[in-house]
Amino acid sequence: MNKQALPPYQLSVAPMMGFTNRHFRLLLRLLCPNIHLYSEMVTTGALLHGDFALRQRLLAFNPQEMPLALQLGGSDPEALATCARMAEDFGYEEINLNVGCPSSRVQSGSFGACLLKEPELTARCVAAMHKSCSLPVTVKTRIGVDDVDSFDHLKQFAAQVTDAGSQALIVHARKAWLKGLNPRQNRSVPPLCYERVYELKQAFPDLPIVINGGIRRVDEAITHLGHVDGVMIGRAAYEDTGMLVELAYALSDTKKPLSLQKPLEQYMIYLQAQYEKRSSESRIQWSDLIKGILGLLKEKPGAKVLRNQLCMAGKLSESDREKVLSDVLDFFA
Repeated sequence: MNKQALPPYQLSVAPMMGFTNRHFRLLLRLLCPNIHLYSEMVTTGALLHGDFALRQRLLAFNPQEMPLALQLGGSDPEALATCARMAEDFGYEEINLNVGCPSSRVQSGSFGACLLKEPELTARCVAAMHKSCSLPVTVKTRIGVDDVDSFDHLKQFAAQVTDAGSQALIVHARKAWLKGLNPRQNRSVPPLCYERVYELKQAFPDLPIVINGGIRRVDEAITHLGHVDGVMIGRAAYEDTGMLVELAYALSDTKKPLSLQKPLEQYMIYLQAQYEKRSSESRIQWSDLIKGILGLLKEKPGAKVLRNQLCMAGKLSESDREKVLSDVLDFFA
């Protein structure tokens, strides 16, 4: 089976449950044409045992989002292979295996960060997906989990999953604690160790390695790119979307002045159309549609009142809501 080419990795946004939904991804694509996007994690159980409507909802995306990767959560090689074929049929361009999430939900299913303790099983999972479809398969991992946190273990893990078919590694530069810390604490309490990721790149010079974790400034990201192949931005992507846009512009080849008004205008048209459908698609929430816009307005002089108005606009009449959106566009004129 001929494998598809690996998508570009210089700049990407992390898969984040509750945040990297199809609305937010579309806004990011309009703002940052050169960025690589990931879905929220989708479990194999949800895809294989959910009904047709659930499967369609979990896998849905807008073609404008491309390049787009589907992140899968699971630890059964056969189930992962079946879901990888589904993703290929849907049109995704990459399959990413979650080996970093430390939540109780993934622990009960023995996947996510648990897999870092089982490199042989993880390798079988990667091999099964690699053989089942033509899409590139990648792995997103932590640098360690619990007391399994030596560089030798990380190096062995990387070697095994790479030999099995993983074409890139995305590494969150923190270890995970499965007991004693909740998911929120696992994003901040374990100390960052970027040097460990740099060392991994030195050990695997031909393997694309992307660094993730705590990257919140343009200069930080550019410094990392002197050591690894790519940077993945996490929560800063929606908390300070303007920084992400600035970084994408700094890494692009274009010399045109940075303008947010045109992509925002395109997104506003989409946003209003989606919100009008909320009666038939009850899962569409106003807060989901405006996340990235709020991030663009963060700490902008005079934007606090506008942010508050935007948060409340979902409760307004259509004409009043359009007025608020028009004010947002005028703010970026």
